[in-house]
Amino acid sequence: MRAIMQFLMQSFVGAVSLTAIWLVSFFIYGQTVLLTSLFAATGGVLTYAAAKQIMDYRFVRSQGLTKKEYKFIDTNLKEARGKITRMQKALFKVRSFQHARENLAIVRTAQKIYNNARKEPVRFYQAEGFFYNHLDSLVELSERYAYLSSQPSPSIEMQKSLKETRQTLTAFSRTIKKDLQVMLRDDLETLDFELDVAKQTLRRSKK
Repeated sequence: MRAIMQFLMQSFVGAVSLTAIWLVSFFIYGQTVLLTSLFAATGGVLTYAAAKQIMDYRFVRSQGLTKKEYKFIDTNLKEARGKITRMQKALFKVRSFQHARENLAIVRTAQKIYNNARKEPVRFYQAEGFFYNHLDSLVELSERYAYLSSQPSPSIEMQKSLKETRQTLTAFSRTIKKDLQVMLRDDLETLDFELDVAKQTLRRSKK
């Protein structure tokens, strides 16, 4: 959502700048249509780029991060997005009604962690275990599970490996749910505090 709003704002600023430069260049300075259009396009692009730099800077500062820290987090999040996509494709290839709900839960939990970190980059540090370890293991297990499940006539050994992989996936499903809980711990504590305050206010009003 932030990225969409920022893009719309940058586009608006760029469009206003382009229009203003075109009008001034053509009507006030009497430039040709070609030169006017060239000046306007250049000014619009430069204004768009400047607006992006300013908005990115303000966003990074609002998160309490340095530019270097934000770039590091952004790089890791881009890598994580690719890994989550791979995991999702692998799990959705498995046509097992028995495990469909759990597969969907794994994908949703991973996406929630990613989306929270994308929305508030500082939260990345609250889920380092997920981004550095658990996600990689999930991708590997998901792709292995999809491969084993796709075999037409699995051997007894392959069936055993499939079962063990499923059990490990289930364990990691619980693990990343804990990662999400850790990420949201501050929010839950704030909510509990606000609820306590609200309850105390209601008690006073009744008295």
